[in-house]
Amino acid sequence: MQRIPSLYVTESEIHGRGVFTSSEIEKETLIEICPVIVIPEKDLELIHQTILHDYYFYWGEDEKDGAIVLGFGSMYNHSNSPNIYCIVNEESLSFEYYALRTIKAGEELLIDYSGDDDDKSNLWF
Repeated sequence: MQRIPSLYVTESEIHGRGVFTSSEIEKETLIEICPVIVIPEKDLELIHQTILHDYYFYWGEDEKDGAIVLGFGSMYNHSNSPNIYCIVNEESLSFEYYALRTIKAGEELLIDYSGDDDDKSNLWF
């Protein structure tokens, strides 16, 4: 796992807790590489019975498996105006997070989970 040292988790005005930075992050900076734990399709029903249901991602070519993202990966809150983006790397079993723009010290790191830049509707969570 690789992460810039200025990240920290604290209460968020958006939703519960969130990830913030104590120093400025320049545009296109690699923020974090988070390994994932792949959950086979046959085990996904079990995760729906736990709190982890709210933290897993679809995984695999057909998105029938799931993945728990380690590091801060599952802690980034959603925004329709994100300041970070993610590249899924199935080969290395990781999520790579980058700055979309310069992020100021004290700012929360936010990602768009909708998967559609034109979709500005609220998500279920």
